Amino acid sequence: MAYSFKGNLSFGFVYIPITLHLATQDSSIAFRLFDSKTKSKIQYKKTCVECNNREVKNEDIIRGYEYEDGKYVTLTNDEFEKLKTPKDKNITLEQFVDLKEIDPLYLDKSYYVVPNGANKPFCLLLKILEEENKAGLGKTVLGTKEVLVLVRSVNKKMILSTLFFNEEIKPYPLELNFDAPSAAEVKMAKLLIKEMTAPFDPTKYHDEYAKRVKKAIEDKIKGRKIITPKKEPEVKIVDLMEALKSSIQELDTKKVKKKLLPNKDIKKSISNDKLS
Repeated sequence: MAYSFKGNLSFGFVYIPITLHLATQDSSIAFRLFDSKTKSKIQYKKTCVECNNREVKNEDIIRGYEYEDGKYVTLTNDEFEKLKTPKDKNITLEQFVDLKEIDPLYLDKSYYVVPNGANKPFCLLLKILEEENKAGLGKTVLGTKEVLVLVRSVNKKMILSTLFFNEEIKPYPLELNFDAPSAAEVKMAKLLIKEMTAPFDPTKYHDEYAKRVKKAIEDKIKGRKIITPKKEPEVKIVDLMEALKSSIQELDTKKVKKKLLPNKDIKKSISNDKLS
């Protein structure tokens, strides 16, 4: 299995050889770009501006920093590597924090942390993180960028997430200065949220729009027209208290309907009765 990083994860004088593997993948539908008039494919090429637009391969590209107008200093990948200290090439946990203190706003990419030998200290760290609800905080250099990292236990697996530095977080774009809700509105809103609260189950949610796009692609291949989904009726309630009450009533109605529907076992029994 391909890995994104290979090195040591350390805290104190404990060193754990590990590899990092991306925990997520892009499920977007891949599209090519075309000219709307000629239907010709659009290509993006990396070219050398001062070499008659000659195409340049990725392995021949280096980075340059413009220190004055039109003047650049360039750095190769080897030179970037020379700048890394032994500490930069590993992941050093500098402190531990309570998981509840971590604002999800700071989370960026996530990786699975896989032991590469020295399984005992790996299991020890995983056990402590899990039992104490702690996360390790540290830094490393991935590629050409130093990143803040968070190491935690999720479902008995060690996960490393890169974090945004504080200076990378933008300020909230609005100064909040609104009329405070009434005590009755707060009470009703709390009741609504309580009724809507359920255990987190990501398997319940799917990319419905992607399904419709795939269906549209299949329809166009077969020469069919794209059909716009039926628009659900919008219920606009201006009064806040009425909107809260109506929301709770709708939830109660759905729950009653759900209870009246036969479950799978009952449906199966009814089906068997019909066949016999």
